[in-house]
Amino acid sequence: MIIALIGLLIGVILGLRIPIQYPAAFSLYISVAILAALDSVFGAIRSNLENKFDTEIFVSGFFGNAILAGILAYIGDRIGVPLYYAAIFAFGNRLFQNFAIIRRHLVEGRKSKSRTE
Repeated sequence: MIIALIGLLIGVILGLRIPIQYPAAFSLYISVAILAALDSVFGAIRSNLENKFDTEIFVSGFFGNAILAGILAYIGDRIGVPLYYAAIFAFGNRLFQNFAIIRRHLVEGRKSKSRTE
């Protein structure tokens, strides 16, 4: 757990310190890829709370979902159909579902702790 927090801290510091700029034309692809990556992170937190976390599944899902979402947005952009809406809907829906389950785990854990004390 401490390694994950250190990695998160390093990532945030690097993200704030290194000036990365990309063309505005890529903003759609990057935003959909970020949404997919967040979905994977929330899924990992959920699976960790359920004691089902697997690093290989997380890493493959993190990169696979982000790449798939970016490709879907790119193909849709090329053929003139907003296919990125499908990625936004799917990943957004799962993101909120995972957040709700995480919230329930945390609230139930807090309630069970207060009952035992």
